[in-house]
Amino acid sequence: MSPLLSVSEDFFGLDIGSSAIRLVQLRGSGASKTLVKYSYVPIDSRISMSDSASDRAKLAGIIQQLVSKTVLSTKNVAVGIPSNRVFTTIADVDRLPPKELANSIKLQADSLIPTPIDESKIDWAVIGDSPTDKTKQSIILTSIPNKYVEDRLDMLEAIGLNVVAFEPDNLAMARALTPQDATPHIIIDIGRRSADLVIIKGGIPFLTRSIPTGVESIVKSAMDNLNVDQKQAEQFVFKFGMTKAKLEGQVVNSIVQTIDSLCTEIEKSIKFYQTRYAGEKVSNIIVTGGASVIPEFPLYLANKFGMNIEIGNSWRNVAYSQSRQNELLALSNQFAVAVGLAERKA
Repeated sequence: MSPLLSVSEDFFGLDIGSSAIRLVQLRGSGASKTLVKYSYVPIDSRISMSDSASDRAKLAGIIQQLVSKTVLSTKNVAVGIPSNRVFTTIADVDRLPPKELANSIKLQADSLIPTPIDESKIDWAVIGDSPTDKTKQSIILTSIPNKYVEDRLDMLEAIGLNVVAFEPDNLAMARALTPQDATPHIIIDIGRRSADLVIIKGGIPFLTRSIPTGVESIVKSAMDNLNVDQKQAEQFVFKFGMTKAKLEGQVVNSIVQTIDSLCTEIEKSIKFYQTRYAGEKVSNIIVTGGASVIPEFPLYLANKFGMNIEIGNSWRNVAYSQSRQNELLALSNQFAVAVGLAERKA
């Protein structure tokens, strides 16, 4: 898909997440780029997710401090847009010459997106033949409210940054975590408040969705069922997780219902994809985000779905000094979006 803005050759990726801000600058071209700089800072989600002008000013100040501390060689930035701000759909359209197709999609967009077309930035790309009607072709279409993009642009320009591209977080994440092959892969990124799911094949997302189950939901289940406070519940979840042999299985029993509700949504997505694309079989799941390090959670998914489960490595296509391997791998589950943004082609 084309960027919402053009991309400069020298830029860094900026992930403004709900619980942290992360940035990555890479250098080079081809399949593997070299890490130049990376940095991150925790942030209160009440600030990062707020639409108020005062909170945007606070957010801008935090980003400015992070950029200054990191000493980057460029002010050009590719910015991620969280999934809850982006609408994405797959639609079947007539086979038309490019100019006519663009006009046709513009006319149809009003019925495809949830916001008024004149209040939205729209992007689309042809992804292949329709699997259900051979006379048509499939497109992926995304829309983002103008106001959100303009507010982000104003905020970042006010601190001296030059925004060269906006991209949905899930597309950036997929670029960092999956190979460009013909096999369909599922990525499930379980963040603090929600989980982003993408089914991607050949670098193209064929299904994207956000599931309202995240680390906070899992921790709350432990709080409620074990009758402990949030801090203790979080410690239990990340120390014992899905391990049945620890604490007589009390922790796994306290969170398994929430985990299973997430699994149900993953299963629905797999069935939807395999029904629409008959003959396509999803055989592996890439797990990233905060919950990916919950003990035995990946093993639980493997047993649940009978699939190969891979812990996503954000740095899989990035060259770096061997002496930094442990440092970077410890942060790998947090940096997929920032790395994917930095890996965009100029």
